Amino acid sequence: MKTAEIARRYLDYFEKNDHVIVPSASLVSDDPSILFTIAGMVPFIPYLTGVVPAPYARAADVQKCIRTNDIEEVGHTARHGTFFQMLGNWSFGDYFKEGAITYAWDLLTGAEADGGLGFAERDLWVTVYEDDDEAARLWKRIAGLPDERIQRLGREDNYWSTGQPGPAGPCSEIYFDRGPSYGRDGGPAVDDNRFTEIWNLVFMQYAITNVRSKIDFDIVGELPAKNIDTGMGLERVAFIKQGVDNMYETDQVRPVLDRAVALSGRRYGAEHEDDVRFRVIADHVRSSLMLLSDGVTPSNEGRGYILRRLMRRSVRAMRLLGVDGPTFPELFTASRDAMAAAYPVVVDDWARISQYAFAEEETFLRTLASGSTILDLAVADTKKSGGTTIAGSEAFLLHDTYGFPIDLTLEIAEEAGLNVDRAAFDTLMKEQRDRAKADAKSRKRAIADHSVYRELRAKGETAFTGFTDLETESTVLGILVDGHPVDRATQGTIAEVILAETALYAESGGQVADKGIITGPGYTLDVLDVQRPVPGLISHTIEVTDGEVGVGQPATTVVDAVNRRAARQAHSATHLVHAALRDTLGTSATQAGSLNRAGYLRFDFSWTQALSDATRTEIEEIANNAVRDNLEVTTRVLPLDEAKDLGAMALFGEKYADTVRMVDIGGPWSRELCGGTHVSTSAEVGLVNLVSESSVGAGNRRVEALVGLDAFRSMAAERAIVSQLSTTLKTPREQLPARIAELTASLKAAEKKIAALESASLTERVPSLAAEAAIVGPYRVVVAALGSAAADDVRSLALQVRERVGPDAVVALGAESGGRATVIVATGQSARDAGAKAGPLAKTAAGILGGGGGGRDDVAQGGGTDASALPAALQAVKDALAS
Repeated sequence: MKTAEIARRYLDYFEKNDHVIVPSASLVSDDPSILFTIAGMVPFIPYLTGVVPAPYARAADVQKCIRTNDIEEVGHTARHGTFFQMLGNWSFGDYFKEGAITYAWDLLTGAEADGGLGFAERDLWVTVYEDDDEAARLWKRIAGLPDERIQRLGREDNYWSTGQPGPAGPCSEIYFDRGPSYGRDGGPAVDDNRFTEIWNLVFMQYAITNVRSKIDFDIVGELPAKNIDTGMGLERVAFIKQGVDNMYETDQVRPVLDRAVALSGRRYGAEHEDDVRFRVIADHVRSSLMLLSDGVTPSNEGRGYILRRLMRRSVRAMRLLGVDGPTFPELFTASRDAMAAAYPVVVDDWARISQYAFAEEETFLRTLASGSTILDLAVADTKKSGGTTIAGSEAFLLHDTYGFPIDLTLEIAEEAGLNVDRAAFDTLMKEQRDRAKADAKSRKRAIADHSVYRELRAKGETAFTGFTDLETESTVLGILVDGHPVDRATQGTIAEVILAETALYAESGGQVADKGIITGPGYTLDVLDVQRPVPGLISHTIEVTDGEVGVGQPATTVVDAVNRRAARQAHSATHLVHAALRDTLGTSATQAGSLNRAGYLRFDFSWTQALSDATRTEIEEIANNAVRDNLEVTTRVLPLDEAKDLGAMALFGEKYADTVRMVDIGGPWSRELCGGTHVSTSAEVGLVNLVSESSVGAGNRRVEALVGLDAFRSMAAERAIVSQLSTTLKTPREQLPARIAELTASLKAAEKKIAALESASLTERVPSLAAEAAIVGPYRVVVAALGSAAADDVRSLALQVRERVGPDAVVALGAESGGRATVIVATGQSARDAGAKAGPLAKTAAGILGGGGGGRDDVAQGGGTDASALPAALQAVKDALAS
């Protein structure tokens, strides 16, 4: 049974049983405390916790998920994958334990001919929470399971909560017995490899508080409305129904594995390590494909970093299989074809997906080449110094700065007969992970618990009136200070205020929040920020500047009209620039993010090369022609599918409701899904001035523009500069570029001539400096301050003096350039043998100068910003030799 067929049967079954079929949410989670949708329940958390009323009583879905916390397990076990799909059915105050158990058993054991999954009853076991007698009785009555196939486990295994105070409850898990060849008998309590979990039924029936850990909390009572949350792993069911050993050999993953086998010329099943690599490639390529299809792009932070890591691990695994050239054109194509039946977007958006994937592989292959060069130097230096171990800091630098995998470092070092200080490397990696975890925990503590908004959201959605009104009368529904509800806030207090209605725009869709005030009887609030902490609720972060505000009081939101007008101009200008980009570059130049605020816009788009000056001018001209043509700006609210049929562009990764707002500028020329504020006609934008274009990662470019009055001021300032240059240089405006180029060339020639003279002057000092060598222990030491000189010239002079003095030379020369002091230390072979290493000596000098330094044993450099300390730094080198 194909994977897509299993999913179809699941949805068909629950649709026949009155469940609303909900499309999969994006892999990009809209919960700011997590990067991705890491579990099937994530999109439903607001409904399960009661923060947002559920729009349906019953639902079912197939949710795509990404989880990389156990990435090192991928390829080693039968069931660990970074991308996986969760089949879920949900009840919000409707059916409970009996219904959930009945549906699960009926679908699992129903005949395939009748639309079921056809599992043999004898192969299924269940676990229940140790105190859940009700669930155990239901399994016996509904499924007819004997007591020995209903195992009771504790909180660690069979109790669910969010880890926050709120709803929780016992769960019951269904396992499939893979047979004696996979492990010991005795059920899932004995061996969860032989007995594979396929479905988890969560019975959300209790409220908990005082949460001290996953298993340590206080149950305070039953919930008034009980929920059901179930999750069945699609890949797990697929590998069982397809009769293969693991998820990597299922129909949606195996084609990539087979292609990797063909490219490598090795045989799957011959060597364990190779098999792990083949499975890693199959998993990571599929995960990367799906992340790209949801709009994630490779970068060095956040979601983009996870994607980049998956792709680079794939390249690394292919390299370890003996393939050094590009493989993504074949591997990603194989994954696209395997996933197309379930996710047509991978075909529809293939041009963009493949552009990013292939560019990332090319970039990393170049990184591997440059990293190999750096590593080769480290190997040579280690051997030259007589060492046998490459420093852990060197390996970490390669990994962290250049993206060079540690196992490749180990492999190359081993080939050279060297070791790597793996302990030091692991220590540095742990420190980095600890910093990341601490940041993630603080972020999660700050924003993950939205339960404080539950009662406020239960009062209804916040009505936004700002599309038509700049002032709206309302009522204060709630006040939060430091995340806690309060009745009143006094002057000077920073608080969150929730109103029934507001004219103030909450930050979303790239548009920053409105500025403004909230007034009421006896108080004035300065609005610092406006956000949507949970769907349907708008929160105003305010400072009480006058009086005292209380819950239940009247309130009037007043939008800063000048700021809003400029923000509307910028947002509409963003749409104009997007349309102009697509006119100029083609439809593959899709939006990858934007920011617009009063007078300014930033627009990221998918493109692999810098824009020429001519292209930038063309884009700017198209946008301003649209302004000139005074195109009508219209908005419509309509079903999402209808808007897409009309060609409306949606931002990848953005979550849209079933009903959306579509903004047209000039009809279909610019048609986008957008909830922001806009001008009425394009002429109101005023002027669009593109001020920069740059790279923001592999396959992504960014344009920035000033809009309206800000654009005019910028152009006026440039005009004044040009006029001043024309007057100063006594050159007509149109001849300024040539005149400036001529002056620049003359200046460079003069600087080159001066540098040559200074270098020659320094070289003439070699004999006199060498003659000043003083005997310090076993060394002949030359220490001198040269005055003003470039670091490269000082290094050249130090090396020449060292050669003139001889093998026992230690030369330390200092100079100043641009307010910064530099010390170069060079040592001869005999001096090094006696213990004088240039690196530590340069570091000693740099410490005096207030900077850093180091280098090889034979020559090293240090420096700092305290040029006045140069004599002391040179003396410190001399003292170190004497000691």
